[in-house]
Order: sequence, then C-alpha cells, then structure tokens
Amino acid sequence: MVKIFSAQQIKEVDAGTIREEGITSTDLMERAAGAVAKAIMQRWHRTTGITVFAGPGNNGGDALAVARILHEAGYTLEVFLFNTAGKLSADCQTNKARLQALEGVHFVEVSNQFEPPQLTAEKLIIDGLFGTGLNKPLTGGYASLIKFINSSPAQVVSIDMPSGLMCDDNSLNIRAHIVQATLTLTFQQPKLSMFLPENAGNIGELKVLDIGLSPNQMAQAEAAAFVIEETDMTVLLKPRDKFGHKGTFGNALLIAGQYGMAGAALLAAKSCLRSGVGKVTVCTPQMNNNILQATIPEAVLKLDPADTIFTQAIATDGYEAMAIGPGIGTEKATALAFIEQVTHSRIPLVIDADGLNILAHHKSWLNQIPANAILTPHPAEFKRISNARNDDYSLLDEACNMAKERQIHIILKGHHTAICTPSGKIYFNATGNSGMATAGSGDVLTGIITALLAQKYPAETACLLGVYLHGSAGDIAAETLGEDSLMASDIIEALPRAFKKLRATGC
Repeated sequence: MVKIFSAQQIKEVDAGTIREEGITSTDLMERAAGAVAKAIMQRWHRTTGITVFAGPGNNGGDALAVARILHEAGYTLEVFLFNTAGKLSADCQTNKARLQALEGVHFVEVSNQFEPPQLTAEKLIIDGLFGTGLNKPLTGGYASLIKFINSSPAQVVSIDMPSGLMCDDNSLNIRAHIVQATLTLTFQQPKLSMFLPENAGNIGELKVLDIGLSPNQMAQAEAAAFVIEETDMTVLLKPRDKFGHKGTFGNALLIAGQYGMAGAALLAAKSCLRSGVGKVTVCTPQMNNNILQATIPEAVLKLDPADTIFTQAIATDGYEAMAIGPGIGTEKATALAFIEQVTHSRIPLVIDADGLNILAHHKSWLNQIPANAILTPHPAEFKRISNARNDDYSLLDEACNMAKERQIHIILKGHHTAICTPSGKIYFNATGNSGMATAGSGDVLTGIITALLAQKYPAETACLLGVYLHGSAGDIAAETLGEDSLMASDIIEALPRAFKKLRATGC
C-alpha cells in the first residue's frame, strides 16, 4: 500500500534519505527538480514562455533549480524570487546563486515592491512559493500574489503542493489564498489533502514523481493513512474451494426495498450473487414479491407481513452476514424493526442508505450498533449521523474518530472512498470514476461487501476488497459505455470481469 505521510514525516524521510545515501540536501533537491523539469518538458514545448514564482524556502529552491534546468534546455523564462523577510533557506540560496551564474536569465528578487508580469493564456506559470512545510493560511502580500496568479489565464504547474494548500487539515484555510493549479507535480507520495473533494480545484491534475527517496526510510515510517493498490488486493482474495457447495460460500441476508424501492433490493441482491456468495435471501415487503421473483430468480425471498414496508425483525440463524437499509424507508414501524434487528443479530452487519437515515433520526441508537459493524454513508448521510462540520477534512476526521470510539468500520463514499477502521487507520481507494455517481451504486457496494462477509472475510478485508472491486467494475464498465451513460446495473454486469482481472493479477 502507498503510505500517506504528514508534513513532519516527509521531512524525516527526506533527512533519512540524505543520511543513508551520504548526499546533501541540495543533491536531493536537484533530483526532485530534474523530475519536475522532465515532466514539464514532456508537456510544454520550449517555445512556451514560462514565468516562475519562487518562495524563500525549499519549495522556492526547487523552483529555482527547475528554472535553471529549463533555461539550459532552451526555454525562455522570467523568474521572480520573493524574499520579503530577507532570509532564504540554505538550499534556496544555493540555487539562487546557480541560477544567477547563467547568462540570459531574467531574474528578479522581490524584497519590497513587485511589478507584476503580463500573464497570457500562452504562458505557463511554475508555482514554487510554498510546499509541504506550510502550516497556516497565507495572508498579506503572498495572498495577493496568489489571487493575481489565479486571475490570470495562464496554466499553472505547482511543485509538490499548490501554494497555500496544507498537507492535511485545510478546514480553517482561506480558499481564495490557495493556488488553483492546472497540474500538481508532487514528490514520491500523495498527501492527505489531495484526496479530499474540496481541494480538487486547487490540485488540478495530479502526478506523483518518483524522486528516489529511500525505500528503507519509507518502510520504517509509520503512517495512519494509505492508498490501496491492486497488488494489495490480490493477496486478500481467497482461492475458491474446488469441492465447495453453496453452503461453503455462505448465506447472505439482505433487508431491503419498501414498495416503490424494489430496485434497491434488486441491485443489492444481484451484486451480492455476483460476488461469490452461495445463497442470498432478501427480506422485503409483500408487494415486492412478483417484481423480485421475476427479475432475480436466484434469490430466496422472505416476505415481511406488511404489504409495503419492513415491520418485523427476523431471526438470523442460518445466515453468515446481513445488510440492512437499502430502500427500506424511515417509517416509524420500520425504524423500530430496524433497531430490533440490529441489536439482536450476532452476525457480521452492513448498515446502508435508509438504515443510516434512521440512525440520523435516532442518534442515541448509534450506541446500540454492535462492534465491527460496517456503515457505508456518503458525505451527506454521514453529516446527518455525526457532529462533523461541513468541510471534507472535518468529515473524514469525525468518521475516523467515530470508527475508533465505537469500534466499527465506516466507509465514507466518494471519488476517493475512505475506509475508516477501528484501529484509526484510513484507506483511500483509487479505483472508480464519476460515472458511478448514480442512483443504486451504493446498493451495489452493499451487496458486494455483504457477499464477502458471508464468505467469512474479516470485516476490514471485506471493506477493502469490496470498495476496490466496486470501483474496478465501474472502471471496466466505463471503458465501453463511457462515464456519462453508466448505470448501477452496468457495475454489476462488469463485476465478473473485475474479479477475473484481480485473480489474473495474482497468478
């Protein structure tokens, strides 16, 4: 898995690499600058006019080194080094001297007055003002400079971080004082803030550059957040028992679908059956009988006494896992049956959709959710069951805290779905696309995870595999259908290929 480091850990890994390899910090900076310059040269021709804005710290040193490399490659640049406090970092000072030693470089060191250059749509800005070391919002002259950059029609490449954006928590940041990059070239590992939707407009396209940081140093550094990769998932996927029968692969119980929402039950059941489970039983109101019998004959139906809603908890003997919530509604009788079902069940549990909406109306019931349960809210649903503020970092932080305090798993759904675990670790998923932002997609995920639980996968493994396979199936479906036309049922149809792809990778 890819570790996500804090700003302090990044600094420590850099220092460890320097110590281990017997190089200087300037040598490591040169390595990073070379990677940035190469990425720029691959995208922009040397006829592109470039304006470089460098800050007084090491991010500014990176920018000055990049400017020197590009100048030597034949690019025409104008370079502005902002040194308003009269103090440069040692590496920034070194790269300033190296740049000034070249002939034909338009270099201006700004200590007081700044005469803004003309920035046209044909120009490229290299943003090297502030990097991972920033720990407070920008104000004053730097804030004005960033507003100037953002108001220009030029494309912007940010080195390591868009200036003004902090590595982790930006909940109290000033959005207007953060660079809006076209492309962010970050070093070695992505940063936590790069996975949060509210920062997407600042980061633009993200590319991670390998600058040769020590694998040993990165392995030793502890991390609380990770990005899951395909190779991680292949080792989690259990081999199928050649002599297995339907009992071997578990019986999953789905409580889903009030009348008028039979589709939620259908999607969850179909995805569950497509995810390797031996048997699926759907508990649903009487009036959904004909719809589900006709559309998914492989599922067993257990009908509620009521015609249109779920009103009666059922025994879970004989089931290996249960999911409750998709499309069940929030009627009073349903809510009472929900909490009775949840508190009396002793099997692995997934709560989704209206199950979460019921908890939002009865927040004290959260205390009765059994340990190791899996909750799968999207951000709006999580806001309703928690006290989180509206910003994305606070949502993630609250989800992590709730998972630890209640010893449950919370899957915070989104472009980079975050799995928050009872141990306090966060796992970001890298599969999936915007076409999956469609009605029923969450029901499909619920079915997949429930199937994995029924097959005796541990809760955390079921979360990781389920989220990864769900996104992978969405990506496979989008390859042929495109993201605009994707429906939840298309994700289910692509699940077999997602499983086959993952198993083939592990061979």
